Amino acid sequence: MTGEFMQQRSRVDPTVSSHLPMSREEMSARGWDQADVVFVTGDAYVDHPSFAMGILGRVLEAAGFRVAILSQPDWRSVDAFRSLGAPRLFWAVSAGNMDSMLNHYTANRRIRSDDAYSPGGRAGLRPDRATNVYAQRCREAFKGIPVIAGGVEASLRRVAHYDYWSDTVRPSSLVSSKADLVVFGMGEALIVSIAQRLDAGEPVNALRDQRGVAYLLGAKEELPEFPGSMRTPATPADDTLELPTFEAVTEDKVAFSRATHLVHRESNPFNARRLVQLHGTRWVVQNPPALPISTDEMDAIYDLPYARTPHPSYQERVPAFEMMRTSVTMMRGCFGGCTFCSITTHQGRIIQSRSPESVLREVKALGADPETKGIVSDIGGPTANMFHMRCTRPEVEAICRRPSCVHPTICKLLGTDHSPLKEVMRESRKQPGIRKVHVASGVRMDLAQRDPEYLEELAAHHVGGHLKVAPEHVSPRVLDLMKKPRIDDFTGFSEAFEDASRRVGKEQYLVPYFIASHPGSDIEDMIELALYLKQAGYKPRQVQDFIPAPMDVATAMYYTGLDPATLRPVPVARNLKDRKLQRALMQFFLPENWFLVRDALLKVGRRDLIGNGPRCLIPDQPPRTAQQARRRQAQQDLSQPPGRQSGEDWDAFTGRRDGKPGDRGDSPPERSPERRSVGYRPGRKGFVSKKGSPPRRPR
Repeated sequence: MTGEFMQQRSRVDPTVSSHLPMSREEMSARGWDQADVVFVTGDAYVDHPSFAMGILGRVLEAAGFRVAILSQPDWRSVDAFRSLGAPRLFWAVSAGNMDSMLNHYTANRRIRSDDAYSPGGRAGLRPDRATNVYAQRCREAFKGIPVIAGGVEASLRRVAHYDYWSDTVRPSSLVSSKADLVVFGMGEALIVSIAQRLDAGEPVNALRDQRGVAYLLGAKEELPEFPGSMRTPATPADDTLELPTFEAVTEDKVAFSRATHLVHRESNPFNARRLVQLHGTRWVVQNPPALPISTDEMDAIYDLPYARTPHPSYQERVPAFEMMRTSVTMMRGCFGGCTFCSITTHQGRIIQSRSPESVLREVKALGADPETKGIVSDIGGPTANMFHMRCTRPEVEAICRRPSCVHPTICKLLGTDHSPLKEVMRESRKQPGIRKVHVASGVRMDLAQRDPEYLEELAAHHVGGHLKVAPEHVSPRVLDLMKKPRIDDFTGFSEAFEDASRRVGKEQYLVPYFIASHPGSDIEDMIELALYLKQAGYKPRQVQDFIPAPMDVATAMYYTGLDPATLRPVPVARNLKDRKLQRALMQFFLPENWFLVRDALLKVGRRDLIGNGPRCLIPDQPPRTAQQARRRQAQQDLSQPPGRQSGEDWDAFTGRRDGKPGDRGDSPPERSPERRSVGYRPGRKGFVSKKGSPPRRPR
């Protein structure tokens, strides 16, 4: 963010905290006849810094712009997109805090019944691939107004990518949305710069010279020179790198793996090159990532006058807000580089932290709010303990291309001092009105073990009986593919946390998270995990199934069966039966999983684990409850309409055979135009069932 933003911020009255307008009436009440920017979002409007439309709207307002919010508009008609009038400068389009496909579908491609980012948790208030739909409606509503797309969905689909829900390689979101620009990564600095330059009269095409944006060249346009404004001392001389074409990555999985590896290799903003990828006759151009923002700039963003509530027009609670309302974000970014996680790809690997003073101001404000009851639900970020951690050698950081600072070992140049974090934790507990400050963000165990004092502070004051950690697996091969530490790291942390809890006189437990069906994990690996869980006495009640999110390294492994870094083969559980077996093995102790666990054990010749011995996972005979559960599931599958079964019928419902798209498709963008406006839920009005009559509208 620029110094100009900091200067303009002083023009905003700090006592103003009313929500940004969501209607023409609210705009008129402010004396507006037109908004400068209309922010279109797939989420309910929550004016809180944990929500994109809240933080970006306030940043634009602080820079002197008029911002209106078009939240969850009815995409079936253009009328909703005309309701606020034409924006003077541009449309800012986002699917919301989540990729819309992740929001709609489970790991087994079942339709989710709720949406945490909608009033009342109601599903169905946004379309599939919302960025594309919203951008197209904006263009239809008012011709000639620039459309700037951003957020997680547009950001992680900015080049050709594998889409799990259609099981195809899809083109860049620039191609499918026809947006003028895609802002990738965190967008506060860029959205202000875009608004200022458009306000100064520059055409939208002139904005292609900025870091952190991607754009689509016209068929007759030539690739411009690499802008000098993007250069850093470590920028390579060959500053533009060509990725394999869209057609190549669609047809050749080796080419797809190579493209994935190159994209992630060029993620350090201090030395990243510009990436270009040909889509037919047009180039998708991705400029280097935006440079990290400073602590002062982070403070300026989080100190803005947020209302910290959903818009008052909502009559129902927004579940995501209820989870986040008393949380405090201290930092952003992650240098872990886990291959299954999008945080590093979206927020960057360089940690950007607020000052302790800014964090404590927010904690103090929560203490003064009677509705919080003095409880801070979380103080952290993507991880709990990376606050103010950076490379200790800036000159090395500028040229480093290592994808993770902590794998396979913690880099000796990484600053791992927990002192700033410990000080904030101590001071936060002293703020007036504060009774308890929880740490709910996942703790990075390998870092925490380097500071026993931090661990003791955590155990004594910031854990409410259970602490979340993420060992993810036990197999060394799988953990290497995940870029996670060996299981010994978790064992050591578990013992240290137990000792620390005992010293402070508390009985507390770890809640470890493990992933089923991650690329590289086969049945033998999951049996190894099941045996570890049994020996350790863990009985996970919730299982995390691997979901291939766009642009993740692990997603490339899932699609290609190759490790992008080495091109070595990787075993992948692609069909639903194998995924269910892996999930069941993680919950081998549940009676209803007896048949699945037996099938998995017999499949790999592990009959020795069936019986009553101390190492056996299941008994010889199925429990009565297992037989009853099997009958209930069979009856349920037979009674449910297509798309609502337990999972095995997904292929039949979509018309797929051997992973190829069938004639019914997966979602509106894959269907014929006359069905595209129906929305993503088959039960909605307009969907024609197999028998030809529309099913009843779900309640």
